[in-house]
Amino acid sequence: MSQSASNHESRTSLADYRTALTTRAARRPAVASVLARLPIAMIGISALLYVQRETGSFAAAGLVSAGSLVGVSVGAVVQGRLIDRFGPTRPLLVFALLSALSMAALVTAIESHAATAVLVALGAVTGLSEPMVGSASRALWTRLLPPGGARNAAFSYEAISMEVFFILGPGVAGLLVLAPWAGTGLVLGVALQFTGALLFALSPAVRDWGPASGPSGSLLGALSSPGMRTLALAALGFGVVIGFVEVAVPASATEAGSPSFGGLLLSAWSLSSVAFGVAYSLRPWPRQLGLRLPALLGGFGALVALLAWPSSLWGLALMMLLAGALITPQSTAHSAAIELVAPAGTAAEAFGWVLTAVTLGLAGGQSVSGYLVEHAGPGAAFLAASVAGLVLAVGVWLLRGTMRPASPPASVGSPTLVGAGQ
Repeated sequence: MSQSASNHESRTSLADYRTALTTRAARRPAVASVLARLPIAMIGISALLYVQRETGSFAAAGLVSAGSLVGVSVGAVVQGRLIDRFGPTRPLLVFALLSALSMAALVTAIESHAATAVLVALGAVTGLSEPMVGSASRALWTRLLPPGGARNAAFSYEAISMEVFFILGPGVAGLLVLAPWAGTGLVLGVALQFTGALLFALSPAVRDWGPASGPSGSLLGALSSPGMRTLALAALGFGVVIGFVEVAVPASATEAGSPSFGGLLLSAWSLSSVAFGVAYSLRPWPRQLGLRLPALLGGFGALVALLAWPSSLWGLALMMLLAGALITPQSTAHSAAIELVAPAGTAAEAFGWVLTAVTLGLAGGQSVSGYLVEHAGPGAAFLAASVAGLVLAVGVWLLRGTMRPASPPASVGSPTLVGAGQ
């Protein structure tokens, strides 16, 4: 194994987490990033439950959610490339404003009972304009920390913190949909996201990240690397499986007569994801990323099949805890793989492609799951999710040889690290 590949597969320690999170220049953007990303799951689930409550159809709600995810998938790459080229501040400020305006239009359309096609189109616009603080936050660590354990710990923190948000988001959304106005969770989430994006974009470390001085690169950008294309396939499979489950679980709760329990069930698998994700980051397996990606995706698909077995919501919650154990390890592996296979100067865009692949998978999974739920029941959707995950894991395994350092080697940090070790 090459030295570069070995570095990207190294373990992290608790001391590495402390080093990363106490880096002086990272403190303000890290706090702002938390505020901006905290409502991500809350917004998605709130929108799905809001539309379902107003239209009475999970199929319509799934289509609107899928439209939003398609918009996110496009916006992630566009914003990632803009961030790599011009720095994060200006793109994030513009897209934060557009996001707030488009979400106001979507709420107005839902309240006026507009046609499903109109809701889907507005959902796509809101997704397209969602400020990609996550891409910028992940790329910022490469400017603040040198390669090694602390940077790997920072990437693990990004994945683990997202799972914490997914623990809180669905539960809060499930409760707020029962408020006198069902759109409460959606509006509150957008307000938090808008505020966090502004604070992140205007923090000193982010404003110091100026425009790129080199050429803009090839038209394909980060996807010019074969390894990035394989990583995108793995992320697509990850999103497909989650997309199926995110519709089937609320449907199971509604079918059982406890619709508000759906959000709490989705929080259950994020709970085990965080706990197992910390342990996994200390001793990742398999060691080689080319094997790690298909192994984690295949294991995830196999565990999701167990969700079709329980006959009660408490049994489903237990199976959700088990299946969730492999969520954060996959997110962490995706970040580690970006470090290995992304071409130089494409950090934010590369993460954008991973997010695009995940959201396209979510959109496809949610759309098909909505149909299966209404015509064959939630159990069929869980089994379809498992089959899709296993099939795509085989595809990633067949392409495992592409997981090697990009040429030229990925080196996305600035020449002088800002605040490292402070």
